[in-house]
Amino acid sequence: MKRVSVELLERVASTKGDKKSKRKEGFVPVEIYGKGVQNIHAYMRIKDLATMPHGTTFLIEAKLGNEVLPCLLKDIQYGWLGDNPVHVDLYNISNVTETDVEVPLEFVGTPKGVELGGTLEIHLHSIELKVNPREIPDKITVDISNVGLGGVLHVKDLNIPANCKLMEDPEEVVLVVAEPEEAKEGEEEQAQEAATK
Repeated sequence: MKRVSVELLERVASTKGDKKSKRKEGFVPVEIYGKGVQNIHAYMRIKDLATMPHGTTFLIEAKLGNEVLPCLLKDIQYGWLGDNPVHVDLYNISNVTETDVEVPLEFVGTPKGVELGGTLEIHLHSIELKVNPREIPDKITVDISNVGLGGVLHVKDLNIPANCKLMEDPEEVVLVVAEPEEAKEGEEEQAQEAATK
């Protein structure tokens, strides 16, 4: 799992004026909480938040004073315009042995069915797993090159690491390779003709 180090600034005062002043200086309020640990109020540089990885799971090593806290990014709240972060939640995993996380799926290869004119329809882009937070996989790689025309890939078909417990319905559809519209129309016409005979 990827690791990201970030230096936090202790948040002593929590008044609106203090938060507003810190935002002007390029900071966003952070709340750190977890199992059996004390909640911590801090500030993070917005530029540090902006450079964090996207589309993958990662561990944050949050440096606060002389402490380094292992955390997961739980939530980012944005302003009403949707582009400016106003609050960040970090989950301290110091005392956690298992946690539920969303792990992204990475699809590799071109389905055989697509090469025959089919359309790839992806239904799931991530799956929920229960795992030790220090062993969270960056992603689950899915080879889809053998999915044929009309083929369906289910959650149960995924190669889940042995240290992870699947929290999804095994029968849930991950993706399908839909047949071309022309083929569907031809099948419908044949069915209608057979019904009239």
